[in-house]
Formats: sequence, structure tokens, C-alpha cells
Amino acid sequence: MGDQPTFSLHIDQNKFLSTDGREVHAILTIGSTGAVTTTSAAPAEAAEVIIVDTSGSMSGGKIREARQAASTAVQSLRDGVFFAVVSGTDTARVIYPQGRQLVRASRATRTEAQNAIGRLSAHGGTSIGQWLLLAADLLAAHPNAIRHAILMTDGQNNERADVFAAALARCEGAFVCDSLGVGADWVPGELRKVAEALLGTFDFVRNQGDLADFFRKITKTSMSKTVAELVMRVWVPQTATLKFVKQVSPTLLDLTGKRTDVNPLTGDYPTGSWGAEEREYHLCVEVPPGQVGSEIRAGWVKLLRPDTQEVLASGNVLAQWTDDLAASTQINRKVAHYTGQAELHELIQDGLSARAAGQVEVATARLAKARQLATESGRSDTARLLDKVVEVDPHSGTARLRRGVDKADEIELDTGSVRTSRLRKDGEGR
Repeated sequence: MGDQPTFSLHIDQNKFLSTDGREVHAILTIGSTGAVTTTSAAPAEAAEVIIVDTSGSMSGGKIREARQAASTAVQSLRDGVFFAVVSGTDTARVIYPQGRQLVRASRATRTEAQNAIGRLSAHGGTSIGQWLLLAADLLAAHPNAIRHAILMTDGQNNERADVFAAALARCEGAFVCDSLGVGADWVPGELRKVAEALLGTFDFVRNQGDLADFFRKITKTSMSKTVAELVMRVWVPQTATLKFVKQVSPTLLDLTGKRTDVNPLTGDYPTGSWGAEEREYHLCVEVPPGQVGSEIRAGWVKLLRPDTQEVLASGNVLAQWTDDLAASTQINRKVAHYTGQAELHELIQDGLSARAAGQVEVATARLAKARQLATESGRSDTARLLDKVVEVDPHSGTARLRRGVDKADEIELDTGSVRTSRLRKDGEGR
């Protein structure tokens, strides 16, 4: 079918290991082309839930901007998409349509939804897990659709940690959720958990007047998806161990714990829904030592549709032992690039956590090293944000934490650390 996307899988690695080498690293680049539905073909079935924080902290200008943003998201839905709008407080309530079901988007239903959104008011607490559970319930009626939710909040979740974790576990695999935090009173770690559990993104809306633009962008991206769910199926030999599978571009996302066993040697890792896009994944396999000159297949990766088991792309991860020191010590540039990006994220997270805990020396060391790595890797955007938190003397190299850091600057640094930069074309690995 001409309207179906075409997938490719390219593997970057240095397959050569020293005689005592054990770890094989590879970057998997998965691309989808031709996934934009033409006007002559029926678009993919989609189901969308728009979740708006209407807790008491959203009073005043925030609720006005939230109403405008939710209306913008509704307006961005294409005809025929199933949708609902949820108001989130210490409970969750469907404000459109009537009852607990989705309705198809049309000129009439979009207008009705926008009228309902216009009546939203701010009151009550914040229970994000309850909001997500209602979204899962609504979307469960559309198992074959591309299921997505957009969630925005401006405050801290009032649920107990175990209650929130249980809600996320129940929603995992049911839909993809992209989240937005507004202002400086929310906790990035909470929306990070949502993103990790539901294979989505989370972002910081620094200026509430920009909220509508964020909603529009996320909704349009959701509308561009044409494949509901794909999995990466990874096989490793009996003598090997798959240490991790991580998405490294466009954002960092650890998939290792999301494995579903196919058999003792093979596991499936969810990747969520796809449109016309490119993502990259880092795979690490530990193998036993081998003899010089011997070569093995350390991994066999397939991209497939879980419902039909159709394989869309595949590739091999290889390992070959050598006594050539130059060959075995050469680090593939793409592997090195994303290893550095992951290290930068960890340094920022460790530094911010230490700063919050009052561990000044640890925080200073981690954030100063993060700034150095950001500068060396060309992440000028991240270096600029780090400069607002840590000050490094250019002559002596002495670092110190800045006082009176704007909370919004800290949140922007925190949320931005999961986004990665692509390796430039002139620096592609071999």
C-alpha cells in the first residue's frame, strides 16, 4: 500500500574487541519515510485525550491560558479522530463529551468541546495518577487506534508515591502521553516518571502565554502518527547478556526494564507510535572472551508490528576479536557521542539532586563537569543554562554554585537534560 510507511534500520558500531574484550556497543538508527497519509488515502484511526489541570493553583491567568491551550488542541484535531477533554483536580472528570466515552472530531463536536472548555474553573487538588487512569479507561475502547494523551499541570502531585506508581503501572502500554509543566511550582521528576512509563515526552512551559503553542505542536505531532505500535525484538546468543536498550535520540529513555520475554534469548522492547521520523537507540551486549579472528553475531535486531509479527527492518550487531590494538581501541563516533550525551544528563541530574540535598561539594563538582562536557560537545544551549546554576572561573577553573538561582532556570535545565543533540553529518560514525 502506497500510504504505508517504509522503515529502515542502520547499525553503527566498532565490532572489533581485544582478546579480553567483553562489551559490544551499537547505535541503532531507525527511520520511517513515506508515513504521511496522502489526501486520497484514509488516515490512521486515532484517539486523543486532552487533560487539563484545573486545580486551585491554576486560578487567575493560568486557567485562562489553559482554556485557550485546550481549545487550540481541539482545533488541531483532524476530522474523524476520537477525542475527549478531561478536567484534573484531586479527581478526574470528563467535561466533554457527556459520559465516559470518546466522540469523533467534527466542526460541530469541536465547537461543543470548546464551549465546555470555556466553562472550566480552578479548584481542588492535584492527582495526576487519577487523571491518567481515566484517560486509559477512555482509550481502552479503541484498541486498534493510535492512542495518545496530552497532559498539563502547574503544581505538585498530591498522591502518595505508591499510589502514583500503581497508576502509572496500570497505564503502561495503554497509550503514549506527552506532558507539560507550567510555571515554577511543579516537580520535573513527576512528569519524568509519566514520560518514562508511557513512552512520551515532558517539557517546560516557562511563560504561560506560550501554552497554546505547545499544545498545538504536540497535538499536530500526534496527528501525524500513522503506526500505532512497533516493538524492537532483540536476540542475543545463549552465552551473552543484553545489558541495556536505551533510546538516545531525540530524547533519552531507558527501555531496558520494559522488556517482554519472547523466549529465553529474545525480548521485545516497546517504541510507541510512529510517523515520518528518525530515532536512535543504544544497545549494549556483554559477550564471553573469544579467540583472535573469530566473529559472532552478538545481537539480532528486528523492528516489527506486534499484532501481525510483520518484520519491517532488521540488522545484526557483530563482535570480532583481534590482537590489533588500533582496531580494538577505536571508538565509533556515534557510540561515543551518545555515551557523552547520557553522561551529561546523569551529571546534571546528580548535580541538581545534590544541590537540593545541600551537598554543595558534590553538586559543584557534578555541575562544573557537566558544563565542561556541554561545552566540549557543542551543547551551547545546555552550557548556557548551566551558567545560571554554577559559575566557573575561566582562568583558575574554580567552580562555585550560584546563589539565588531562579527556580525556572533550574527547571529548564532539569527538563532539558533529557533532550539530546544529533551527531553532525560530517561526524557520522563508520
